[in-house]
Amino acid sequence: MQVQVNGDAMELPAGATIATLIDKMALGGKRLAVEVNEDIVPRSRHPEFTLNDGDRVEVVHAIGGG
Repeated sequence: MQVQVNGDAMELPAGATIATLIDKMALGGKRLAVEVNEDIVPRSRHPEFTLNDGDRVEVVHAIGGG
């Protein structure tokens, strides 16, 4: 299936979750906010939230500074 991630097309296996996507992007363990089709998905739901073909996903990671 194909999803849009931060405006770019990405191919994922059918049944992929947000956690699958984060692993594919090598962002595991980072502080992230994820939005699917303009709805924020809490981190606690990432392992169970299944993506669908054509979903629009925005992944934003926090960068600390001072």
